[in-house]
Amino acid sequence: MTCTVSSDRKATMIAALAGGWVADAASLGLHWLYDSQRIHEVGGASPEFLPPKADYFKGGFGYFAHEGKQAGDISHYGAATGVLTDSLLAHNGTLDIRDYQRRFRAFFGPGGRWQGYIDNPTRGTLDNLNTIEQKAIEQALSATAVKLTEKQKRVLVQKVLPYTRRLSGEQLADPVRKAISLTYQEPEIQEAGVHLAETIDHHLLPESGADDMQLPAISKLPPLVASYYGSNNLLKVTEAAVRVTNHNDEAVAWAKCAARLLDHLFRGNPMSVALDAGTAEAPAPENLNKARTGSVLDAPGAGDVYGRTCYLHEAMPVIFHILSHASSYTEAVRANIQCGGDSCGRAWIIGPALAALYGVGGERGIPLSWLARLTDAPAIIADVESLVENRRRA
Repeated sequence: MTCTVSSDRKATMIAALAGGWVADAASLGLHWLYDSQRIHEVGGASPEFLPPKADYFKGGFGYFAHEGKQAGDISHYGAATGVLTDSLLAHNGTLDIRDYQRRFRAFFGPGGRWQGYIDNPTRGTLDNLNTIEQKAIEQALSATAVKLTEKQKRVLVQKVLPYTRRLSGEQLADPVRKAISLTYQEPEIQEAGVHLAETIDHHLLPESGADDMQLPAISKLPPLVASYYGSNNLLKVTEAAVRVTNHNDEAVAWAKCAARLLDHLFRGNPMSVALDAGTAEAPAPENLNKARTGSVLDAPGAGDVYGRTCYLHEAMPVIFHILSHASSYTEAVRANIQCGGDSCGRAWIIGPALAALYGVGGERGIPLSWLARLTDAPAIIADVESLVENRRRA
């Protein structure tokens, strides 16, 4: 059943989701430059939307990963968020794990549309999806009652895989049978192929993620939370989605922290309430509480204390520090870039959180000029609007 959402809340949600895309693109030029002094030398007080250049990384420690990207482009974090967004849109805002896995594999795998950096969780997930599929094939072949030659087994596997990779359950039988009939007219071989497809389908696992506790576990959450905020199932679907790419208990715990934080902001609660709610789910709440103390925004200092790398136990306190102290979207995004390290990964919580509070435009919201600099902004915003408009409860 479609959930009724007020026009004001829809506007907030659209701004929040747009805030993730803009913050990601704004951070790309200096992403994974760890030296805050070098960042200041290159970007000054306005380090956003710089074109990615290897020269920026000379004289400071970092890793240049975005050769060929332009100012306004999104990172691999944004690309993965787009995959989950597409899956949610295809299912009226409902998480469908198999569809999400298929889209992730098709987008980032061989022959996919993504051109750019592939992080460790993505690489591990692609490997795991292949391994899970191969084990399912072996289990299916061992359970086939019809006696088949080795050649027939190979042909049947080749016939059924295109369908098990995009269809499930009752959708499989007819197209698989028709595909096999092009080569084998014998009914028993056709039925063996259908059984093979259905058995493979049954043995594909939802937990396909790498054993990894880095930022890709939480960076894709904003569209999911936008579809399920206020729902009793939010944390359940959060865990299910995270384990597609990060099959790790600590990653799931931090993801629940981030999801609960966004959940409260998307519902219109104050930042302090949202931070408290997120902290209650965190595996290391003491660091989050400590990061919120003080009266001065000092993102580089927070990076010195907690770390700047992709690991969630480093990133989340830095995120909480910035959210606790920034007074505008612009200030928060710039502080995140100036902290250094995995600024694009952190941007996917910082951007939506501040945009949920301050919206678009004005002194504190997403600058309209920044929104205009986002590559493919019209298409991205159209998808965001569709997701919010069609939001359904789990």
